[in-house]
Amino acid sequence: MSDAFVPVAALSDLAPGTALDVVAGGVEIALVRDEHGGVHALEDRCSHDDIALSDGDVEGCTIECWKHGSQFDLSTGRPLQLPAVRPVRVMPVRLEDGTVLVDPTATVQPTS
Repeated sequence: MSDAFVPVAALSDLAPGTALDVVAGGVEIALVRDEHGGVHALEDRCSHDDIALSDGDVEGCTIECWKHGSQFDLSTGRPLQLPAVRPVRVMPVRLEDGTVLVDPTATVQPTS
């Protein structure tokens, strides 16, 4: 298995409760730090209306699309609030020496 993790940001550039738009391997990613300090990488498009999730609001372990209010779980990508009904892709994240790395080629499979 190849190591496809690429550096996308310094952890210090991502305050808790915020999101950044980053690109890795040609994939637009919403890099999100939840309010508890966990870092997540999601496809940066709402599955309802193709809006950048990185422009949305982070609350707890969710991100809300600013246009229609769909909320997504940061760990699973599952929609928690209509109008979205399809999940967004979640990619693996790794932290190394204060740098956030994402594998844009992989998808995190939610557990139940």
